[in-house]
Amino acid sequence: MLNINSMKKQITISLAFVFSLFSATAQTVSLDSIINTIQKNNPSLKMYDADIRSSDEAAKGARNWDAPTVGTGLWMTPYNPKYWKKGDNGAFGMGQYQISAEQMFPNKKRLDAEEKYLQSVSSVDAERKKATLNELVAAAKKNYYEWIIIKKKLSVLDQDEKLLNFMIQSAEIRYKNGLGKINAYYKAKAAIGNIQNMRLMLENEIKQRRIILNTLMSRDKLFPFDVDTMYVVKNYSATAFDSTTFINSRSDIKAIEKSIAVNYLQQSAEKAKLKPEFGVRYEHMFGFGGLPMQYTLLGTVKIPLTKWSSRSAKANVESLKWKTESLYQQKQTIVNEATGMAYGMQNDIEVKKKQIKLFDENIIPALRKNFQTMQLAYEQNTEELFSLFDAWETLNMTQLEYLQQLQDLLMMQVALEKVLEIK
Repeated sequence: MLNINSMKKQITISLAFVFSLFSATAQTVSLDSIINTIQKNNPSLKMYDADIRSSDEAAKGARNWDAPTVGTGLWMTPYNPKYWKKGDNGAFGMGQYQISAEQMFPNKKRLDAEEKYLQSVSSVDAERKKATLNELVAAAKKNYYEWIIIKKKLSVLDQDEKLLNFMIQSAEIRYKNGLGKINAYYKAKAAIGNIQNMRLMLENEIKQRRIILNTLMSRDKLFPFDVDTMYVVKNYSATAFDSTTFINSRSDIKAIEKSIAVNYLQQSAEKAKLKPEFGVRYEHMFGFGGLPMQYTLLGTVKIPLTKWSSRSAKANVESLKWKTESLYQQKQTIVNEATGMAYGMQNDIEVKKKQIKLFDENIIPALRKNFQTMQLAYEQNTEELFSLFDAWETLNMTQLEYLQQLQDLLMMQVALEKVLEIK
């Protein structure tokens, strides 16, 4: 029996040592540190970096010329080789061997237009990257603040368990001495079970938040760390929201504006394709049978103004015109919806602050006083355990409701900052 007890004691000490090591390694990480890590490591953002580099590299080839055309072969040569040779009467042979080269010179205005267009493409991805970062930051804030509230709920549960244990122990002593009834004893025992069950759920939620935040930071999903329980409730009550507010701050709106600018540049590039392009063609012929060498030097011009050759460019210009109109309406939609959402959230936040103030200054202090009064009366044998348990239960539910209200407020703040793109 002694050996078994000794083994149990050693196991308990070992587990305590392991948990102490885990706690030691679980360093506290601030929200700013998490956001900085997301900005550096998240693969979604690296994907945009690669897209931006891809577009910039493609732009380097904007001033490309068509490759020269080179040809060689027989020109105006009889099928019968006997005519290739010089005749006995001194007549020249027939046929020539030809080499040729041709080069088209691109229109400078077309090259300029295409270069500006291709150089502008990456600007859209740059703004989309910022918009994605805003989404990631909002997700990080949400899970970080939820973790803080969960820790506060666990703290309330720890206090509750101590109070319930006091009630149970006191009731057992009184019942043995015939000084009290046991009618609320089993309710207190059941409440401890509920608290332990809730603690398991909350501890699991902390693990889930840790996994989500580690995923956002693109590191080991089980990497141990803790969060700082400090938080700031910001004041946006005096903030006015208009179209300029969102146009200047929202990256997704800026991405649409960049897309509109890219479309205009692409239109210019398509129109530049309708401009003429010039070229030169040189041919040199080696005559057979004493025939003198000859050459041809031709200037060429490509005229894409005819109906059948300009149809594609004109269709693209018209298509881009309507695509630009679509983007403009999309921008107006986002601005309109964001303005409405911001004012709605601003109002909800102010109402929620007032509710929390009532909990802080009125409801919880009164219920805490009520519980303390009941506890004192119970200790003086003027109140039953049932009344004390009822006072505790009301206080406990109200404290948890207060924390839920606080979490709702922080989630509203996160949502508003996401709409305003405040990191």
